[in-house]
This record gives sequence, structure tokens and C-alpha cells, in this order.
Amino acid sequence: MSHSLPSLPYSYDALEPHFDEQTMLIHHTKHHQTYVANTNTALENFPELAGLDIDDLVQQLDRIPADKRTFMRNNAGGHSNHSMFWKGLKLDTTLSGALKAAIERDFGSIDVFKTKFEQAAATRFGSGWAWLVLKEDGKLDVVSTANQDSPLMGEEISGTSGYPILGLDVWEHAYYLKYQNRRPDYIKAFWHVVNWDEAARRYEEKIK
Repeated sequence: MSHSLPSLPYSYDALEPHFDEQTMLIHHTKHHQTYVANTNTALENFPELAGLDIDDLVQQLDRIPADKRTFMRNNAGGHSNHSMFWKGLKLDTTLSGALKAAIERDFGSIDVFKTKFEQAAATRFGSGWAWLVLKEDGKLDVVSTANQDSPLMGEEISGTSGYPILGLDVWEHAYYLKYQNRRPDYIKAFWHVVNWDEAARRYEEKIK
């Protein structure tokens, strides 16, 4: 089984003016497509892993020899991260319910959470991601990862762990056409396009 580029559940201009059409088009059809193609290439040497869901694959990188692991880590990670990222974007949704209550419980307030998340995204040196994750102890936390690492990969590989509830891509390819070097402006714009319904679904599904 080979992996394929998932279709977006909206048009490329659906997140205007916050995320621009040209960036979304290039980000999805060029960058994400490359991660998919490279993942399939890497899997040619590991047919026993070819049937795994992409999120399962990035949790089993220890099954890949060390000399081939980095290529798989970078590209399968990119495919996994972006597949979640697209679903997590939508204009004008509202944070409510169990996820809102959990954020307030674990961070003290929504504003404190947003400040911590923005800091994680802004201070990630170079390329990477900021995440809201559900930890094994049932609490929410904000973490960041380098490159295309995912919290799903675990502490030993990504330096952190947890089940991703919300993720923000802070690679320059995600924002440079519109925001140039103004990463903080891009991060602020993210709050206008967070699909809180999808984040809530991920959270509630995990705590069942």
C-alpha cells in the first residue's frame, strides 16, 4: 500500500486573508506531496511497514535501521504532521466544551495557553512545529519539535511526547510568501483559522 496526498476539505483560498491562497497551494501540492513521495520511496525497502497508517509508522521508527531512519523520520513525519495540520484549519470556529475546560484546568486560562503556545512557535529556532498535546497523565501541555518531528515519535527521537491535539507549522514555507520574516504575525493569524471542532474531536476521542 502506498501513501497518497490527502485532499483538503476546503479550497486553497478558504482561509484568506489569514493564510493566503498561493501559500496554501504550494504548501499542499509541493511540500506535502514531496513528503508523501519520499515516504513511499523509503517504504520500498520495508514492505512489512507499508500497510501502516502514517501515524502508526512514525511511532515505529525504531523498526528501521539507523542508517535509513533519518530519511523516513523526516518524510513520514512531514506527511503525518501535514495530514493533521490541514484538518486542523477552518475559519470561525469556537473553542468550547471539554477541550476548553481542560485548557483552563491545565493552563489557568485560555489567554495563558495562547501565550505559551505562541512562545513555543516563535522561539523554535529554524524549522519545526508547535503543539498542544495530551500527555500520558491526562494533562495538556505545549511543546515544540524540530524539523518534521512529531510528539508521536516519543522522547528518544523528538525530544518530547504526547498525543497531538493542535499543531502549527513554523517552517518558512508555511508563511513566507505572505508574512516574510514576521513569524509572530503568522502565529497570531493562526488563531483565526484554528479548527477548534477538529481539536475537540481529537481530544474527546482520546480521553474516552
